[in-house]
Amino acid sequence: MIGAIEILIIAIIFGIIYGRDAIDKTFKKHADEGVVESFAVDVKDYYEKDPKRLILIVSGCLALIIFSVVGIYWAVTQTDILKSIGLE
Repeated sequence: MIGAIEILIIAIIFGIIYGRDAIDKTFKKHADEGVVESFAVDVKDYYEKDPKRLILIVSGCLALIIFSVVGIYWAVTQTDILKSIGLE
């Protein structure tokens, strides 16, 4: 049990270190622009490089949202989850 927790902590530390390096290398955010402007520039760059890739990313995100909504709907209607949390 203790070994698993230590491995998890080490994995989280490595994820933070390497994730921060990857974020710093991929985002071209300047100090004078906000998050929305930076995101808009990134989307524009994606579209200019490969329009099909942007369409696939958008359709994948839309499919993920629809899948999540259907899953939540199924969980609420087909299980007794509302009774178990006291809403029914």
